[in-house]
Amino acid sequence: MECVETVEGLAQYAGCAFVPTMGALHAGHGALISSAVGSGKAVVVSIFVNPTQFGPSEDFARYPRTLDADLELCRSLGAAAVYLPAVEMLYPEGLEASREVARELVLPSVATGPQLEERCRPGHFGGVALVVGRLFDQVRPAAAYFGEKDYQQLRLVEECVESERGRFGELSIVRCSTHRERDGLAMSSRNRFLTSEDRARALALSRALGATHPAFRPADAERLMKDVLTASGLETEYAVVRDARTLLEVETFEAPTRALIATKLGSVRLIDNIGIPARDPTRSKCPFAALFGFGAASG
Repeated sequence: MECVETVEGLAQYAGCAFVPTMGALHAGHGALISSAVGSGKAVVVSIFVNPTQFGPSEDFARYPRTLDADLELCRSLGAAAVYLPAVEMLYPEGLEASREVARELVLPSVATGPQLEERCRPGHFGGVALVVGRLFDQVRPAAAYFGEKDYQQLRLVEECVESERGRFGELSIVRCSTHRERDGLAMSSRNRFLTSEDRARALALSRALGATHPAFRPADAERLMKDVLTASGLETEYAVVRDARTLLEVETFEAPTRALIATKLGSVRLIDNIGIPARDPTRSKCPFAALFGFGAASG
């Protein structure tokens, strides 16, 4: 496995399977890398903690950096190369100028309309769109792999690529399911900051998602989620059911939807979500309930 620090060093990997990360890799990242390896293409993993997607009061300096362990995981899973760009490689105009570029980007409506992450983290998606686009420009992959845990971010990337086919060509975005601990907690690099007590309380996110299964309407599902989160003492930023494509509000389950949660436990921010298939509004349970240990959906 090769460590690459320049765009010139990436040239031989054009057409690769690409896994962009911010490091602090865990088994969820490992699943992305394994999926990419399974494509038969050379796999390039990038590790770059992107400063333009962090707000002034967020945890950029605290974000975990575990490079040696990250490289070993990539090597063990069969990655061909790890791209380790310096800030200057991605932001040659300087960091402050780059932040201004990110602020001025015209983002797809899926990033700005739903008032979810963009309400809680102003400017975040501008930084994401800027760095992901520049990574795609430099790596020139045939496919890029993203987990569904950051679902609104995934939809942003999909829409950016689709709207700029002249820039990104036939690049495909490959969705990979959220990777979970045995008890249902979605894997996250920030989980390491949870105390043992908070780790137990964090299970309320997956319980809240599972608690939506008896709901006949999205509004009822939202109330059920909030009840579970409040009972566990979590600070809820949002707990909503939205259209799976646009992430706008919905009134029924007649089209595919997504239940999405963002909470805080002390200084640790946690997000989770799950897809809800379209269903007849007379059904008493959603088929996704089985993912969280509930009974099978009734007809």
